[in-house]
Amino acid sequence: MPRAHRYFLPGHIWHITERCHARAFLLKRRDDRENWLSWLREARRRHGLCVLNYIVTCNHIHLLVLDRGAGEISASMQLVAGRVAQTYNEREKRRGAFWQDRYHATAVQSDAHLLRCMAYIDLNMVRAGVVVHPAEWRESGFREIQRMPKRYRIIDMPALAALIGSPTPAEASALLRANTERTWAEGRVDREAAWTESLAVGSGVFLRQVQRGLGFRARARAVVQSEGLECLREETAAYGTAWPD
Repeated sequence: MPRAHRYFLPGHIWHITERCHARAFLLKRRDDRENWLSWLREARRRHGLCVLNYIVTCNHIHLLVLDRGAGEISASMQLVAGRVAQTYNEREKRRGAFWQDRYHATAVQSDAHLLRCMAYIDLNMVRAGVVVHPAEWRESGFREIQRMPKRYRIIDMPALAALIGSPTPAEASALLRANTERTWAEGRVDREAAWTESLAVGSGVFLRQVQRGLGFRARARAVVQSEGLECLREETAAYGTAWPD
């Protein structure tokens, strides 16, 4: 099966998904999910990773980051994925792959598309039927954004506030809670393939910008409509419907 791309463009927001090998529930234990978060926190400290949102489920993760152009995303993903796999395999006396191939990344336009993507990530475990409200899932950016802890922070609230046009992190927290809860109350929790099966999601102008930036890697990709979203098509052979929610 062709591998997902992992090319990044500085200044862009990227929605990253990574799934456990063979869809196994290798992150079903809370301490393994906490370990993933601990290494993500270390990636922020070590590589300057700018995290905007995340959720760790029992068999895959979602991560929303801003590319600052220093190679920090690739370095961070390598660090987190490698250390989490090492810890698990050593404890379980297990050999073999922990993650399913490479992670996938989709560029997200920093406007209403960003808010929609934030809610989509927040509602992952609601969509899976595991919780009723997004605040019930502990290992999520939704909970962190609402609590805004002074220690052990992962999300860059000043950066996130600036991207959504809020003057302060506190106002950003309130806006994002209202956005996700409105989406939840309206029952808009279904899977949206565009976030995990495309190169980019946004306006036509934005998609063409991403296409030019990625060069030959995206030259033949078509702009299509998916769940009311315009997106730059990824190779269907690589994704189909098998990627995470």
